Amino acid sequence: MTDIPRRTASRTAKLAGIPLGVAGRAAAGFGRRLTGGDRDEISAQLAAKSAEQLFAVLGELKGGAMKFGQALSVFEAAVPDEFAEPYREALTQLQSAAPPMPMTDVDFMLTQQFGRSWKARFTEFDETPAASASIGQVHRAVWQDGREVAVKVQYPGAEEALRSDLRQLGRMSRILQPLVPGMEVRPLVAELRDRMEEELDYRDEATYQREFAAVYEGDPEVKIPRVVASAPKAVVTEWVQGRPLASIIRDGTRDERDHAGERLARFHYSAPDRAQLLHADPHPGNFGILDDGRLLVLDFGAVARLPDGMPAELVTMTKLSLERRGGDLMALMRAAGFVVDGTRIDPEQIISYLAPFTEPLETEEFRFTRRWIQAQAERVGDLRNPEASIGRSLNLPPKFLLVHRVTMGTLGILCQLDARVRLREIVAEWQPEMFESDAPTG
Repeated sequence: MTDIPRRTASRTAKLAGIPLGVAGRAAAGFGRRLTGGDRDEISAQLAAKSAEQLFAVLGELKGGAMKFGQALSVFEAAVPDEFAEPYREALTQLQSAAPPMPMTDVDFMLTQQFGRSWKARFTEFDETPAASASIGQVHRAVWQDGREVAVKVQYPGAEEALRSDLRQLGRMSRILQPLVPGMEVRPLVAELRDRMEEELDYRDEATYQREFAAVYEGDPEVKIPRVVASAPKAVVTEWVQGRPLASIIRDGTRDERDHAGERLARFHYSAPDRAQLLHADPHPGNFGILDDGRLLVLDFGAVARLPDGMPAELVTMTKLSLERRGGDLMALMRAAGFVVDGTRIDPEQIISYLAPFTEPLETEEFRFTRRWIQAQAERVGDLRNPEASIGRSLNLPPKFLLVHRVTMGTLGILCQLDARVRLREIVAEWQPEMFESDAPTG
C-alpha cells in the first residue's frame, strides 16, 4: 500500500516548486533584457518554459492538480498561439493520461470496495490500465456474464491529495494567472474545490450515469454506457470505445470536426431539458465519436442538477442581448444579482461583453475558431479597452457558476475542433423562447 503522508508531502513540494521556477525564470529573463535581448522573444520563451513546467507537474501529480490542469485545457484555445503552442501537447495528455498506480494498489482498493473475492466477479481483468485520470484509473475487464466492462478505481489517498493540491493551487493562483491570460484562476480553483468533494464518492457518479443512460437509451446521436456495479471508490460500467475528441482536434478532417462539434453542442443544450442534468466536466478526454457517428460521453463525477432545465435568467439574458434590449438586460441582471451594487454600466457595453454567448447565435452557421475565442479573451482582458472594466462591475451568482463554466468549456472545445456548427438551430430546438419575439411594439 502506498505511503500516503510521504507522497502528499512530495506532491506539495513539487507544486510549491512551480512559482519558484516561474520567479527564477522571470529574474533570468530580466537580466537577459538588461544585456540587450529582445523583450517580446524573451517573454514568450519564459511563458513557454513556465507553462511546460506547470502542465508537466500537474499531469504527474493527478488529484486536484491534474483536475485543475484539465479545466485549463478546455480554455487552451483562448490562449494566444505563441504561448499555447509549446504546451498544447501537454494539455492534451492531461485530458486522458497520467502515470498509473501499481496493481498492488488496485487490488487493495477493489478488495476494500467489493471484498476479497472481487476477482470472482470477472472472467478477465487487464492489470494494465486503459486510462489514467485525475482521481482514478480505468481497467478493461470482462464481467461474469460475458460483457466487456470498464472498471474505474479511485487512487488510494485521493481525498488527502485532492485537498492538499487545491489548497496549494489556491495560494498560487496569483502567480499562475499570467500563464492563462483571459481566464480568472482563483474562482476556478474555488469551484473545483467544491465540486471535487462531490466527485470522491463514485456512488453519486453511478447514480448520475444511470439517470443519463436511461434518458438517452436508444438515442441515435448520444451513447451513455450503462452502469454494471458501483461502490464508494469503484464503479463498473459497460466498455464502449470511440475515437477520442482529442484525436479529432489533432488531425480530424473537416467533416469529422464539424460532426463532432454538432454532436457535442446538441448534447450540451439538450441535456438540461431532457434529463434536468448537465454534464459538468467538459474536456475532450470525456468525449469520443463512435463508428456509427454517435457522441460517446464518459465520466459523470461532476454533474449539475437543473430541475427546471437551463436557468431561465440565463436564457432571457441571452435573448435580450440578441435583441439588443440593453435597458431590459441591465434590469434583469441587477435583479438576478449579476451586477455589483452601486456600479453603473453602459447597456451597450454589456451587450458587447456578452458577445461570446451571442455571436454564434446570430447566424445560421457559425465557425468556432481559436482566433475567434482568442479575440474575445483579449478584448475583455485588455485593460485599455473600456469593456475590460465591466468584468469588475459584474458578479456571477453561485447558482449560475457551474452552468457558466460548462458553457464556456463547451465553446472552448468547439474552438479547439475548429467546428462549423448550426448552433442557432440547436438552441432554438431546446430553448425556443430565446427566439420568440416579445419585444414591446412602438
